[in-house]
Amino acid sequence: MRYRTLGGTGIEVSVHCLGTMMFGSVGNSDHDDCVRVVHAALDQGVNFLDTADMYSAGESEVVVGKALKGRRDDVVLASKVHFPMGEGRNRGGNSRRWIIKAVEDSLRRLDTDWIDLYQIHRPDHTTDIEETLGALTDLVRQGKIRAFGCSTFPAEEIVESHVVAERRALMRFRTEQPPYSILARGVETSVLPVCERYGMGVLTWSPLASGFLTGKYRMGGAIDMTTGRAALTPARFDPSLPVNITKLEIVERLVEVANGIGCSLPELAVAFTVAHPAVTSVIIGPRTMEQLEGLLKGASLSLDDATLDRIDEIVPPGTNIYQPDGAWRSPVLTDPARRRRPADDRAAA
Repeated sequence: MRYRTLGGTGIEVSVHCLGTMMFGSVGNSDHDDCVRVVHAALDQGVNFLDTADMYSAGESEVVVGKALKGRRDDVVLASKVHFPMGEGRNRGGNSRRWIIKAVEDSLRRLDTDWIDLYQIHRPDHTTDIEETLGALTDLVRQGKIRAFGCSTFPAEEIVESHVVAERRALMRFRTEQPPYSILARGVETSVLPVCERYGMGVLTWSPLASGFLTGKYRMGGAIDMTTGRAALTPARFDPSLPVNITKLEIVERLVEVANGIGCSLPELAVAFTVAHPAVTSVIIGPRTMEQLEGLLKGASLSLDDATLDRIDEIVPPGTNIYQPDGAWRSPVLTDPARRRRPADDRAAA
């Protein structure tokens, strides 16, 4: 396993980061099995683990805490805050009030005294970015976190955060965690260049494009719409929809590329994200030991220029074939009222 420096923090992390979203009730509810997966990854040289308070309502953090007993000093541990945790007001978001409470809860579940990288899981437009950066800066100075970053932020808000940090003498986001895969290359347009400009580390998620790059879903093959992700988000998997037909057609072409260089489709998909110069580490999120072994098998795969050129021909740089699951969308796109003047003020004369 190779290692890269995480932004300008001086912290060295493995190029594969073990994501733990599938640990707990939403994925693998066998804690002992999940612990074995973590230990196997560590034994293969992975030293970077990513979790979040909202994964299985905190259960993932509990599992990670169990797995790291006796090995905590050897691991760079990342967690996240933003999504609601339980019923009631003020139990989510990016306010100082919630961040201070949430980090204490995460430290308790993780059974650790510090978190190496604490990330803001999504933007929150009800909270000034200065409020968020101020709370995170204080947590670094208190020793509860070592560094902090953002996740799935648009490029303009990353820039704004750096401007505010400089003006207010606050610490800045050192990392960004965007969705990135062969089928979701939109971040290549501005997010990744902005991260490079500011010297930020980049942890990418969903390299297998919500499962479409696992090889499980193929043109002409049956897709079980009653279980798993297909049951939760049928619009993303229904083979009768044009957007999904396009994805399946692209998968067939990518399978040809993978076969041509003697690797599997998942190995090709993960190696593609590793090859981008802005990317520090790629999050792999196995549910089982078998999945972990399959993903780590391709860790040494290096894609040459000819292969990357073929991928560019199939999915042009900067192109999103689909919107990744969980990707943030601007309120100005999702709320029509943000794009429309009052009805009596829409005429030019």
